[in-house]
Amino acid sequence: MTSAAGPNATILEGVGQTVLVLSGKGGVGKSTVTVQLASALRAAGHSVGVLDIDLCGPSIPRMLGLEGRDVLTTPQGKWVPVYVDEDQRFSVISLAFFLDSKSDAVIWRGPKKNAMIKQLLTSIMWNVDYLIIDTPPGTSDEHISVMENLRSAAVLGAVVVTTPQMMAVGDVARELTFCRRTGINILGVLENMAGFVCPNCSECSNILATGGGEQLAVKAGVPFLGRVPIDPMLALCSEKGENYLVKCSSSPAAATFQALVTTLTSQSDNQMEVEK
Repeated sequence: MTSAAGPNATILEGVGQTVLVLSGKGGVGKSTVTVQLASALRAAGHSVGVLDIDLCGPSIPRMLGLEGRDVLTTPQGKWVPVYVDEDQRFSVISLAFFLDSKSDAVIWRGPKKNAMIKQLLTSIMWNVDYLIIDTPPGTSDEHISVMENLRSAAVLGAVVVTTPQMMAVGDVARELTFCRRTGINILGVLENMAGFVCPNCSECSNILATGGGEQLAVKAGVPFLGRVPIDPMLALCSEKGENYLVKCSSSPAAATFQALVTTLTSQSDNQMEVEK
């Protein structure tokens, strides 16, 4: 596993805007949100990339039906991302592509993890309007490494993901504090697994809890980005590597992601106007 990353390598060259998908807790569905957000951006006509920096659980390739694909290297030592579509407008890089087997465990100490994160942020040949970064859970050493390396990049901000239960909300609140202390713009809070959509009647029932993410957003004074209910079709599409937004375009979850894209692109346009 080699690349051309040096001490003065450019961070995220070829990327228009970067969106981080964060959470203070594991198991809230960050990877699912990352894939659906990227798919919604692509459906809206943007070129998009996904960078999977969840080193211990790189699941993005499976969700996009890309398992077993190889990463090519340019003569200059840059890694060429794996493309999801024939038009090469949706590209992905994940540590999973570099593992010999999908069952291999990444057993690395901090310095090696940080060096790999630096490589992933500097050695990819991107050409995208938006890059969505799936990050590890919590406020760990890997988080700090990502934030430190992104200081020179165009970062639109962070989508912070939580589930509705107060136990999860309490952990995710620490992520908001982390963003503020590290200078990352908070785009808002997205409440995932907010209710269950019946596959027969399509009625949504609150089997866990509801409203925790919205309460967190109000308390923290940040935007609330919507609710994504548990949908068996979303889980099935993720397992099979199929495009959920195409198969279930009229679902409540799809509507939430489409609205989220409208919000993000609006903020991106406003930021560009300010920079002019």
